[in-house]
Amino acid sequence: MSRWTSDQWRVAGSLTVAVGLHVLGTVLIPGYSSEFSIRAMLVLASLLAIASIGQTLVVIIGGIDLSIPFLIGFANVVTAQLYGQGMNFALVCLVVVALACLVGAVNGLISSSLKLHPLIVTLGIGTIVQGTVLLWTGGFPSGSAPPALSEFVSIGGSAGVLPVPWLVPCFVVLAALIVVVLARTPYGRRVFALGSNPRAAPLALINPIAMWTITFAVSAGFAAVTGILLLGFTGSAYGEVGQPYLFQTIAAVVIGGTALVGGRGSYVGTVAGALVLTEINTLLIGLGLQPSVVQAVLGAVIVLLVSFYGRDPHVRTSI
Repeated sequence: MSRWTSDQWRVAGSLTVAVGLHVLGTVLIPGYSSEFSIRAMLVLASLLAIASIGQTLVVIIGGIDLSIPFLIGFANVVTAQLYGQGMNFALVCLVVVALACLVGAVNGLISSSLKLHPLIVTLGIGTIVQGTVLLWTGGFPSGSAPPALSEFVSIGGSAGVLPVPWLVPCFVVLAALIVVVLARTPYGRRVFALGSNPRAAPLALINPIAMWTITFAVSAGFAAVTGILLLGFTGSAYGEVGQPYLFQTIAAVVIGGTALVGGRGSYVGTVAGALVLTEINTLLIGLGLQPSVVQAVLGAVIVLLVSFYGRDPHVRTSI
């Protein structure tokens, strides 16, 4: 019988916390476990988990991506504007995601080739993107979401016989694909190898610059997808729609047990972290607490987890 690794224990712990929070909410708040409430939490958790795909990959290779919220806002506004001007929605999505991936590739290329910390690079590039969008729209974005997109993410929608919108089962399939990519493909193995030991990675024929460029491009692409989905969820464009995800994508990754020093983690853990964050937010808001208190509690959770996980040695010390 094989023993569980520390990463598996962390994932199990996050899932246990999510279940415990749900039980607590059910006891304290009437209607917390109603069908509508559960559907809403699943939709919100799915959106957060999709936005956190890229953050997970970036953190595993030893970086961090602070451009995610800006790219979410970029995709949200640009998609609404172009679709509102009569462009085909599928073509709009391809253009927006491609542009976001280009921005992400620039983030990774500059960070890796110039040896600049990605925190500064991604924050700077993200701010440039946000400013460009504001100049284009004059601060007043227009446009709307196509009905099909709204139905896809609507809390009241259903995926055939499943009592949840299509977003939820599609996300489950996407999550499974991400897990397979990380565990079974050359790209996944290179991600972990590069994060585990950046200096030794080139000796294993891993090109750090190419890996950082690709990984940050993927991160930006999923941020853009999140922005498009949020357009369907809210029904209108809003440039600041991605701001909550600046904190929450990092929080989901940390709560899920991915090491901020790189080389260790899993997307399953990130999904568990997204569930925990959604449960905490729903519980605290349901108790009538102010948003500032909610943020303070989430911040305390992150500090505790980072201080706890930070006691573990870097994975390269055990190689």
